[in-house]
Amino acid sequence: MTLKVVVVGAGIVGAACAFHAAAAGMDVTVVDRGPVGAGTTSRGEGNVLVSDKEPGPELALAQLSRTLWEEAGRELGPDRLELEPKGGLVVASTAEGLAALGEFAARQEAAGVRVERVDRVRDLEPHLAPDLPGGVHYPQDAQVQPVLAAAALLRAAVRRGARRHAGEVVGGETAGGRITGVRTAAGDVLPADAVVNAAGTWGGEVGRRLGAPVEVLPRRGFVLVTEPLPPMVRHKVYSADYVAGVASSDAGLETSCVVEGTRGGTLLIGASRERVGFDTRMNIAVVTRLAAQACRLFPFLRAVHLMRVYRGFRPYCPDHLPVIGPDPRVPGVVHACGHEGAGIGLAPATGALVTAHLLGRPWRGADPAAHTRLLPDRLLGPGGAHR
Repeated sequence: MTLKVVVVGAGIVGAACAFHAAAAGMDVTVVDRGPVGAGTTSRGEGNVLVSDKEPGPELALAQLSRTLWEEAGRELGPDRLELEPKGGLVVASTAEGLAALGEFAARQEAAGVRVERVDRVRDLEPHLAPDLPGGVHYPQDAQVQPVLAAAALLRAAVRRGARRHAGEVVGGETAGGRITGVRTAAGDVLPADAVVNAAGTWGGEVGRRLGAPVEVLPRRGFVLVTEPLPPMVRHKVYSADYVAGVASSDAGLETSCVVEGTRGGTLLIGASRERVGFDTRMNIAVVTRLAAQACRLFPFLRAVHLMRVYRGFRPYCPDHLPVIGPDPRVPGVVHACGHEGAGIGLAPATGALVTAHLLGRPWRGADPAAHTRLLPDRLLGPGGAHR
């Protein structure tokens, strides 16, 4: 019998899950209360990065995902994704920072990441500030246009028989403790052998409605968009302290400089992080700080106008690892959420590993558990109580 799979969430991760599950011949329905990529996916920069990840489960997931993005680009057409293998350049502002960056890069290199140490960073980015002591170039870093990419993956899934369903999931249907479908706010019941929780920042709430809560919290971030310019920034360029900001668990405001160009000529400037719930209000102080940091990195930006500012919520997990895999409390529920700011980059591998689990076999001969921490260890505390 064909496995019936309901994917909750039409963002980049849900689209990737549908793409791989439909390719495997499953009967897939994607349900979301909004349009494709309308949530966190539409608020990101489209990063496909290996440069910001310590060796471990997330880096392994990123390395697999980088390969799968290339495969998706060949199948769907790179222009459909705006896939750009532009590479990343991480720069240090002090000699001490450069030494720490070199140690970090050495650990990544030992894990299979391509790294190139750079003494004269202006050879790669001529418009950088002249007093930077050096950096590391990561040629495997890339970028996609996140909403286009999500839409392309979902269209490909639909061509393979997947269906879209508009609605908000309000609960799960169960029989004998196992999930058998989901209910929507409109009263529709979508039958399922498995339900994939790919609801991003709302993954915690969707998990609760399915009887399988997970700790996924919103972490707000701002991105600045400049006026269109001639090509001025060739790579994704960020300061070395960005890695520390990604790994931090502080609830307060953190900012670190990230600058990259788009095909349209605009520059994207980030990145900020703060846990303020789902507060969408503008914060001029954050915008001012990000702009000042970007101008220190690229002095020419002092004469450039901002066109707009957007903000959104990263799906944050306290241990900074996504929640991927079957939930032991409700058989049939499979989580694929909590990627924080890395969801765009990690989406294809997440979809592939979820599909491998549903098929009951490893992904291309690799153990899926090698790419993520085993889910029961993350969900259950002493005695099996939910943390």
